[in-house]
Amino acid sequence: MMDNVTEAVPGPSEDDRYRVKLQDVFEGPMDLLVHLIKKAEVDIYDIPISRITEQYLAYLEWMQQMNIDFAGDFVLMASTLTHIKSRMLLPAQIGEEEEEDPRLEITRPLLEYLRIKSAAEQLAERNLLGEKTFTRKPDTDILDGVEDDQVIRIGLFELIDAFQNILDKVTPGHRVDLTRNRVSVQERITQLTELLEARTSMTFDELFAEGRERSDIIVTFLAILEMAKLNLLRIAQHVPTGIIRVFYQ
Repeated sequence: MMDNVTEAVPGPSEDDRYRVKLQDVFEGPMDLLVHLIKKAEVDIYDIPISRITEQYLAYLEWMQQMNIDFAGDFVLMASTLTHIKSRMLLPAQIGEEEEEDPRLEITRPLLEYLRIKSAAEQLAERNLLGEKTFTRKPDTDILDGVEDDQVIRIGLFELIDAFQNILDKVTPGHRVDLTRNRVSVQERITQLTELLEARTSMTFDELFAEGRERSDIIVTFLAILEMAKLNLLRIAQHVPTGIIRVFYQ
C-alpha cells in the first residue's frame, strides 16, 4: 500500500526539476488496476472499490511527488474509479428497480483488457517467419541455475513497491529538493552503468547500498527508471524468494 507515502518535492519550477517520463514505456492505468487487485487478492467481480480507489490515487500522488510523468489515461481511470465509488455510496431508492452493480463499469473493460493482453502474449510466443523478422532473446537465462518458471519479468508498480520498502527502512528526513542533490540523476546513471558493467547484474537492494540519505536513494530510483526506459536494464524477480535482480544489457 502507498497510504504512508509523505515524500514531497517542493520549491523549484518545473523546468528546474529532473522528470522521468513513462508514457508509452511502462505499464498503463489498467496494469496499475490489475496490480492493485492482485495485491488485494480479491475477485475481479467483487472489487473493494473504495480501498482500490484510495490505493490508486495514492500511487498517482506518489509518482507525481517523485517527478514521474504519467499519461492522462491514469487521471481518467482515477476519475472513473472515484465516480463508481460515489455511486456505490448512494442509498438505494425504495420502489426503484435494482440497478446494475456500478463496479461492472470497470470490470467489463478490465476483463476485455486481460483477454487482449493474454492473446498478445500468446502471439508473441509464436515463431514468426520472414527475412525481416527479428526475434528477441528469451529472458529465461537471466538467473543461472534457476528453473524458468521461478523467474518473472516485473514492471513499474512492482518496482515502486520494492522501492517503498527500501524507503521505509530509512529514517524519515525533511522534504526532498531534487535540484540540491550532491549527485544528479545523470551522474547516478553513469555510476550504475559502471557498476553493472563490472558485475553484469545486482539485486535491486544492492543498487541502493551506497546512498543512505533519502535524497540519494530517490535519485538512484529515478536513474533506474530512466535506464529501464532506455532499455539498458532487464529486471526480473525470483518468485520463491521475491528477490528482484537488475541486469545490464
